Amino acid sequence: MTVKGSARPSLPLTVYLLLAILLAMAPVVCLISLVDYMGVAQTLEANAEESRNQTEVGIVLSMNLMDTGLKLFDNTLNHEMQEGFGPFIAEYERAGRDPAEMDLLRVKEELGGRMELYIINESGVIEYATCPSDLGLDFREIPYFYDRITEIRLNDAFSADRVVSGISSGELQKYAYMPSPDHRYLFELGLAESEFQQYRTALKYRDMVRELVDLNPDVLEIRIFDCLGTRIVGEAHPDDDRRLAIVRQAYRERTTLDVENATAGGLTRYLFIDMTDSNYASDMSLVVELTYNMKAAEAKLAGMLGWHASVLLIAIFCIGCLSALATHHLTRPIRTLVEDVDAVARGDLDRPIRVSGDEEFVHLAESVWRVVASLKETMRRLQESEEEIIRHSRVLEEQVRERAADLEESNQMATLYLDIMGHDINNANNVASLYADLLFADLEGEPEAELLRKAKMGLTKSVEIVHNVNTIQHIQGGVPSLRPIDLDPLVRHEIERSSLSGITYAGTTATVLADDLLSEVFANLFGNAEKFGGPAVGIAVRIEEHGEEIEVSVEDTGPGIPDAIKPRLFDRLVRGTHRMAGTGLGLYICRMLIERYGGRIRAEDRVEGRPECGTAIRFSLRKAGEGDSP
Repeated sequence: MTVKGSARPSLPLTVYLLLAILLAMAPVVCLISLVDYMGVAQTLEANAEESRNQTEVGIVLSMNLMDTGLKLFDNTLNHEMQEGFGPFIAEYERAGRDPAEMDLLRVKEELGGRMELYIINESGVIEYATCPSDLGLDFREIPYFYDRITEIRLNDAFSADRVVSGISSGELQKYAYMPSPDHRYLFELGLAESEFQQYRTALKYRDMVRELVDLNPDVLEIRIFDCLGTRIVGEAHPDDDRRLAIVRQAYRERTTLDVENATAGGLTRYLFIDMTDSNYASDMSLVVELTYNMKAAEAKLAGMLGWHASVLLIAIFCIGCLSALATHHLTRPIRTLVEDVDAVARGDLDRPIRVSGDEEFVHLAESVWRVVASLKETMRRLQESEEEIIRHSRVLEEQVRERAADLEESNQMATLYLDIMGHDINNANNVASLYADLLFADLEGEPEAELLRKAKMGLTKSVEIVHNVNTIQHIQGGVPSLRPIDLDPLVRHEIERSSLSGITYAGTTATVLADDLLSEVFANLFGNAEKFGGPAVGIAVRIEEHGEEIEVSVEDTGPGIPDAIKPRLFDRLVRGTHRMAGTGLGLYICRMLIERYGGRIRAEDRVEGRPECGTAIRFSLRKAGEGDSP
């Protein structure tokens, strides 16, 4: 076979590789456009954020300046209110320090009727007041305020507060506090004057911040809330319940919160302004709600995105056209080579390999031809090997059939021997046990009776071993056929069969997937408890439902199982350390049966951490469903 078209290559592959590098400029163009767009976007965002920050810094300064002016006005009333506590305390002393005997209305008239009187108890509740609407107010609902008035009550000094809105009336009032001489109560005076509104109106929050807000065209609305969430400035909104919750969160966390509205294209910022003053009980801090319009910046960003996208599409189109032409020319020899290789793959091993173009493709075609020649030789050898394998397979199949027949015959003989052993040994044991019982009755009270009792125990153990071997034979005899089994009659039957009288069981309605061998589990567990705990051992059977599983617990008051033995207690031929330890097959059979039913079994202490107080054997069974056939 010869290689056709083996002309001198026109150009080396390096030239076309250079063309591919030029085509790699397309990602570079995309990257440059993306970087430029991201830079513009970051600049616009930074400018908007700087404008918002300047506006908010100005608002904070304005609010603090406003609060300073209000504080100066509030302090002008301190002297008048301090003098008002003289008659208040005098009336407290006259009433024998019993607020119920005080005539607060008389004291109010004595003070000119301009002040309301309040008596706050140790629990922070207004217990007595000249203003009925404020009776029963509980300041514990405002923790920071309650802590502050408690501190004032325990001191001895007069403490003036700010002019704030009353909680019940909502009117502006100037408050002051003085502890009772015995510190049991806190006396409070509230001065309400019409001129408060006049002076306060002269200092408007909106006028203070309007100039700063007007400098930022992105600000749509400004609202101001006090520490109680009361709106001071701004219009109401339908969703004020949701907004008020965010205001209270910003005040509680004493931080600034941002809420974006993707539908409306806006940003609402809740700015916390800290104006707390340790000299006053009331907190004058504010939360300013600023709503920004983000659509202008988004419109600029969308325009930039459109321009960059247009340029990018034009560049990609041009690069794509050049790449298509270069790729078509570059891959023509490869397409020809692929056609020939496909023909070879379909079985035409004599197909000539055509090639044209670069030197590298000529070498590739020659390599492919060498591979085809090697493939033909390999196929010949494989065919010879396949024939040899078929001959060996036939011999092996015949040997496997012979071994399987021998194994089946051996299995049948082993089963026969086990059945004969179980039947004949049990008959021999039963006869020996009968004669032993008769002889034991004749030798009762004689020294030889003890030896006969030990022989009787050996016969009992032999019967147990044969029974366990038969049970294991049934378990391993094939695929189990499980059906719904009612647990309650099965457990009660095994309790009746047991010679123990100390078994407690409350009953159950559970139905599980098992077979007739399930009773062996309870028989072995009851027998183990009696063997190690004696005839007086106490046993409690508990059955609980956990979803699709039923958990059964058999707890006894016997000597318990050491922690070192519990992990391997259910292994084959593992015995306990007690002198009455058996053959080690009983619990192994329990484990085999429980796993046969798809459950798990484990040993625990009846009293956690105290092995000497008895053992709890717990195992799980699958709950029978409505679709399980009986």
